[in-house]
Amino acid sequence: MDLFPAVDLRGGRAVRLVQGDFDRETAYGDPVALARSFAAAGAPWLHVVDLDAARTGEPVQRDLVLAIAAAVPVPVQTGGGVRTDADVDALLAGGVARVVLGTAALDDPDLVRRAAARHPGRVAVGLDHRRGPSGRSEVAVRGWEEGSGRDLDDVVAGLTGSGVAALVVTAIDRDGTLEGPDLAGLAAVVAATDVPVVASGGVGSPADLAELAALVVEVPGGGGTRTLAGAITGRALVDGRMTVEEALAACAPSV
Repeated sequence: MDLFPAVDLRGGRAVRLVQGDFDRETAYGDPVALARSFAAAGAPWLHVVDLDAARTGEPVQRDLVLAIAAAVPVPVQTGGGVRTDADVDALLAGGVARVVLGTAALDDPDLVRRAAARHPGRVAVGLDHRRGPSGRSEVAVRGWEEGSGRDLDDVVAGLTGSGVAALVVTAIDRDGTLEGPDLAGLAAVVAATDVPVVASGGVGSPADLAELAALVVEVPGGGGTRTLAGAITGRALVDGRMTVEEALAACAPSV
């Protein structure tokens, strides 16, 4: 299972939010320096999100995203405000390894298929969801500030055969809380699709990563088993709850 340390950008700084709430922000300084520190510690990927662009759709910090990609020797996966073919092409041409379409994947499903066909292995879809009292998980859009009206399982089913390289699945209610990942929800997604799944939200310790790495899901109909392709963690690293080296060791059991 690959480790994706997260670098979230807002106003030119590296920040972390709690449950996607822009009023519950902690700043962590220079994002390029943070990205370099993660890469120097052995991270195989970085996950960079332009939070400003996620809300507005405008590429507010694209230059900073590309500066991070140029500053580190590891592949960068990035999302936030990627809404058009031109956005996808500009990021990939600028040195990013993989782009993540979120809001656009709900608003314009054809964009996902076009981009994935043009850039094989380099386009992912971000599925950020909130579970309601009924147990229904609704996918959120526009910086997690709006509901899409679409169920997570329906969106996952609709992405079958789309050609995307990965699904980045975030449990918003756990994001930034350090309270542990949504193992049951992730298992349901992994069982429902053959697209590789990257888990996000709630990781607070090496033990949480070890649980994700050890998650083995039985595929319905005798289709064998599947595991997670990766896990994103941000606050646990910047708050000193674990090092990148400890996180990498915890990810190893699924390799």
